[in-house]
This record gives sequence, structure tokens and C-alpha cells, in this order.
Amino acid sequence: MAGSIASAGRDFADGVVKSASVPNLRGVMRNIMIFAAILIGLGSFMAQMADKMTPASASATTASKSIPVQTVGQGGRSLSIPRDSRGHFATDGRIDGQRIDFMVDTGASLVALNEKSAARFGLRPSRGDYTATVSTANGTIKAARARLAMIDLGGLIVRDVDAMVLPDEALSENLLGLSFLSKLKRFEYANGRLVLEQ
Repeated sequence: MAGSIASAGRDFADGVVKSASVPNLRGVMRNIMIFAAILIGLGSFMAQMADKMTPASASATTASKSIPVQTVGQGGRSLSIPRDSRGHFATDGRIDGQRIDFMVDTGASLVALNEKSAARFGLRPSRGDYTATVSTANGTIKAARARLAMIDLGGLIVRDVDAMVLPDEALSENLLGLSFLSKLKRFEYANGRLVLEQ
């Protein structure tokens, strides 16, 4: 009798342990599922962030993929720049042999360089040189006037180009403005590309 009572007690204790472990197991499984859902959500969020960050690098890649200069009638040359993922025309050029990224801006009267880019080819205006007042989307700022001996844009070479140097915080991208573009034979937008002809 005592053995059967002990056995019943063990069975009851086992039943209590089993019934207690099933909810615990369910709780653990629920926590694992919640954690997995959080990881999946985090992964999706990170993928979206990566996609948002990609256009900048894609535009840099596109910038260097301007169609090479082509010879056109009577010794002229032309360059075709595709629109990047932001809708801008970005390309790279050279000033004094140094590679400089540009965004073509037909609304800018001059070539505009940030200080970091200008310093790459030795143009470092002193604080006293910042005497020109320039209106930007971020307000009015001071800029330093400069004259560039030559800009080579994929084989299109323009000499004696008026420019301005702006503080880095005021200008994130160098602008290729009308002081360069007006010295070309023509520039026009056609079929999603900006065509420059010399």
C-alpha cells in the first residue's frame, strides 16, 4: 500500500512537472518566435536602409560612366552624361590633373567648388579671400573668387574658367555651372542624357 501511495505520489509529481514544463516550453517557443519576428523586421529595415543608401554610390558609379567623348562633324567633340538615380547629371572631370566630381547645374552662373575639392589641386583661399556674397538654398554665404586655368571634362577641355570656392558645409557637391558650359558650342538635354558639344 505504501508502495502504491509512493508510486501515485511520483506519478502525480511527474504530472505536475510535465504540466509545468509544457507552459514553460510554450513560453520559450513564443519568445523564440517573437525574437525571430524582430530579427526578420530588423533585417527588412536594414535592407530598406541599404537601398536608400545605394543611390549615392550608384550615382558615383554612374558619374564615371559618362559616354566617352565622341568626335562630331568638323573636328568637334561631344560628351553624353546620363541622368543618375536622383535625376541629376553627375560626372567627373580634372583640374590640374586632379579628379573632381561635378554635378552639372545650368542654374549656377559659375563653377562652384567646395574647399576640400579645391585643396586637392592646391587652391586654398585665405579667410580674407571670402569676399563674394552668394545666395544658396541654405541662405547667403561668403565665397572666394577663383580662376581655373583648365577643366577637362572627359576630353572636353575648357580654359580660363571663372569659379568660386565655398565652405564645405555650404556645398556638398561641386557644381559645373555656366562659366564652363557657356564656353561650349552647345549643351542640351535629350533622351534622358545631357549632351555637351565643343
